[in-house]
Amino acid sequence: MPITTETIETLIELAKQVSQKAYCPYSQFSVGSAILLSNGEIYSGCNVENISYGLSLCAERNAISHAVTQSEEKIELQMVVVYTPTATPTSPCGACRQVILEFANDNTQILCICDSDQQLKIRIEDLLPHAFNRIETSSS
Repeated sequence: MPITTETIETLIELAKQVSQKAYCPYSQFSVGSAILLSNGEIYSGCNVENISYGLSLCAERNAISHAVTQSEEKIELQMVVVYTPTATPTSPCGACRQVILEFANDNTQILCICDSDQQLKIRIEDLLPHAFNRIETSSS
């Protein structure tokens, strides 16, 4: 299903708005993410830090977790928008890339936006080449 300009604008605005709710007292780097599922549902999330950085939750994973817990269906990502308050777009971290892949399909788009007009629009296969996937095994 094609993604309309209006839907993209909604996702961008939502990602920017939710970034203002970020809990980031250590990095001061607020990130917002809005995701569109294949069924048309939209969810958002912001980063939530912890003094033990490994326990922090990125905006992308927060949005996906929200969708998993709230959607009535198995989720499938159609688009992930990531907003950072920077001059150039910032792409998802490695952990987020792997989680996005878990719920992506062949057409999943990732749009990274920032405070300038610059954007990075990329497919998960290009953002995470040679990704770890579940290995299918057969009985011998």
